Amino acid sequence: MASHLDCLGKSMAELPPRYPRDFHGHGACRPNAAWPGGARIAVSFVLNHEEGGENCLLHGDAASEAFLSEIVGAAPWPGQRHWNMESIYDYGARAGFWRLHRLFTETAVPVTVYGVATALARSPAQVEAMQGAGWEIASHGLKWIDYKDHTPEDEAADMDAAIALHTEVTGKRPRGWYTGRCSVNTVRLAAERGMDWISDTYDDDLPYWARIGDRDQLILPYTLDCNDMRFATPQGFNAGDQFFAYLRDTFDALYAEGAAGRPAMMSVGLHCRLIGRPGRVQALRRFIEYVQGHEGVWCARRQDIAAHWAEAHPPVPARGWIHLDRAAFVEAFGGIFEHSPWIAEGAWGLELGPAHDTPQGLHNALCRVFRAASEGKRLEVLRAHPDLAGKLAAATRLTAESTEEQASAGLDALTDEERAAFERLNGAYTEKHGFPFIIAVKDHDKAGILRAFERRLSNETDVEMAEACRQVERIARLRLEAMG
Repeated sequence: MASHLDCLGKSMAELPPRYPRDFHGHGACRPNAAWPGGARIAVSFVLNHEEGGENCLLHGDAASEAFLSEIVGAAPWPGQRHWNMESIYDYGARAGFWRLHRLFTETAVPVTVYGVATALARSPAQVEAMQGAGWEIASHGLKWIDYKDHTPEDEAADMDAAIALHTEVTGKRPRGWYTGRCSVNTVRLAAERGMDWISDTYDDDLPYWARIGDRDQLILPYTLDCNDMRFATPQGFNAGDQFFAYLRDTFDALYAEGAAGRPAMMSVGLHCRLIGRPGRVQALRRFIEYVQGHEGVWCARRQDIAAHWAEAHPPVPARGWIHLDRAAFVEAFGGIFEHSPWIAEGAWGLELGPAHDTPQGLHNALCRVFRAASEGKRLEVLRAHPDLAGKLAAATRLTAESTEEQASAGLDALTDEERAAFERLNGAYTEKHGFPFIIAVKDHDKAGILRAFERRLSNETDVEMAEACRQVERIARLRLEAMG
């Protein structure tokens, strides 16, 4: 799914390739979800209602269904009804659903239903039971089919038909969306239809906002691991105990993270025809009892999680650094490496993505250009740096960045004795190494800087050049962080 699609400079066509996948996400310090009541974890139980919406000749499809049934490894039957497959799906609506309905209502656990519109239309009693229990019914598309080969226009038409049919059957327009067997266009198309939340991603343990077109879209990631679908896949769950153990371990890990101040969300994916079998449902019952045996757990519908996230964590505009045109990018970052705009020009031409739209990410891109340069070019960067407390500072001719940095360490308020010491060291260092002494002054006070000066003066020039380059990179990082 593409993210950060807005462009703050010229059109995307005038930019080098920008990588759409986001490997940064919330980053190393994910936000505190601040779940209601100070809960340590939010648990979302999702019941996929697909029975009656799967591939079937009766539904106008070219072949029978072959996915997620007791017939592991089944193949589609082109032009034929698959009686056994239909019967297995029928079980989910006729028996599995009601077993799960009893379990969830007896334990007072809220549920989100991913409802295939055509399946809902063929199961009016089940829809009435869902609504009577206060379950959320989100859209699972028009039919339970694969959209990877659909054109955007055909997929959009099915979405519109799904929303219309869903509204007819339930009396309410769906507010959430999950296609499942989706295409690269699915999330964009669902966002264009104004969904409160979309779950066609598996990329995080927390909700997040994605900029899609001109819309801030809330994404509630889903799960394929804490999912009973693995009863119907190779190398999946063979028994209920395995399913329970996996859910329990996932819950324990996230619960412990929540206790440590990093609350997250756990999704549990269920299917009427799979977990609804008597030999499996007890594993789900044990897990519900396990969850309810812990304090600080918020079992919630996805619409409730979405509403909380929208209120507690509204969207924050992306920096948009990676979408600046060349001139704006160089203007903004050409001074990050002192008087060396060519580094910013080189970084602008790299394959940048959302992970680079952060101080640490853009720093990495700039450093790549600096490190790949010849020794002569890197030496030019070193020589572009001013002496510490030197003549340029005295003449107030430093860049704004250097002025602020030197002032932060008190180098703008030296005693005569300190100034004389800096002048002596500056001269000796430059004469020996051929470039000025460079240090990230924000990491030190005056005394620490002088000690480093004395120590590094004795280094061999090749050692000192490597150290000076590291300090240049450190200064660049601090300057980027100051920009936000």
